[in-house]
Amino acid sequence: MARYSRLVKPANPQLLHLTVLRTQRLSPHWMRITLGGGEIEKFEPMGYDQWFRLFLPLGGEEGLDRLPAKANRMVGYLRYLRIPDGVRPVMRNYTVRAHRAATPSSGAEIDVDLVLHGTPEDGTAGPASRWAQTCLPGESVVIIDEGLAFNPEHGVDHVLLVADETGLPAVAGILASLPPSATGLAIVEAPSAEDVLESDLPRHDGVELRWIVRAPGAKPGTEALDALTALPEDAVDPARVHAWIAGEQALPTDARRHLVNERGVAKERVSFTGYWRVGASSPTPKSQVATA
Repeated sequence: MARYSRLVKPANPQLLHLTVLRTQRLSPHWMRITLGGGEIEKFEPMGYDQWFRLFLPLGGEEGLDRLPAKANRMVGYLRYLRIPDGVRPVMRNYTVRAHRAATPSSGAEIDVDLVLHGTPEDGTAGPASRWAQTCLPGESVVIIDEGLAFNPEHGVDHVLLVADETGLPAVAGILASLPPSATGLAIVEAPSAEDVLESDLPRHDGVELRWIVRAPGAKPGTEALDALTALPEDAVDPARVHAWIAGEQALPTDARRHLVNERGVAKERVSFTGYWRVGASSPTPKSQVATA
């Protein structure tokens, strides 16, 4: 069987300076930030689960101007870390929820959906969540495109998508990019019934969308994994399926193991990404730790 590269890299990754155009609270745990202006015309949409590094100027916009050209690569990242604490932008990874090309009356735009944890008022929000809930139109950010984790060469005719809430924007992008003839199943675990954004996910008739509302106190991803393992034998065709799993790191790890060992799916047909881990968080500069 042919071997495929796990990632699909962008043709021209570079620092792009963008502006916050507007914000929208979608649900208790979701905020949509629309970016545009600046260098948005240089952004090359690839569809599917296209993701990027997002640099937030929580220490002021001076830090954005000091970002090295390849801050997402080892040498550039080391230079990024040399930016003094208090000035250095916070870096996080996000998915392009939607891209809209420029029209005669407006410039191109990208939507970014961020999961919210905590609130700025009581100091429980992390830096990215705090920024999402407090940023205003006109504020600057920088992004670096990183391409796709869903490799279309693995197949787009029959898919199995499994994710917790952090993978929802990527699931939406994949569903929107599939051909009309595609078939399959998408299982999405949401933290509450209010976070089930049914009307916000475009899909073709041949792809079923199955929502699971997580029980209070349950570990994220466990109920999506249970739904996957409970599928009947004929629900997964190992010869045709392209499986994609993302979320809390135990979900993609355990789901991939189940598909390969129990369902007979070839490893090359399973794309998987651990977006985060329960009990761990990305480092926050001391100067940007919220105080009550």
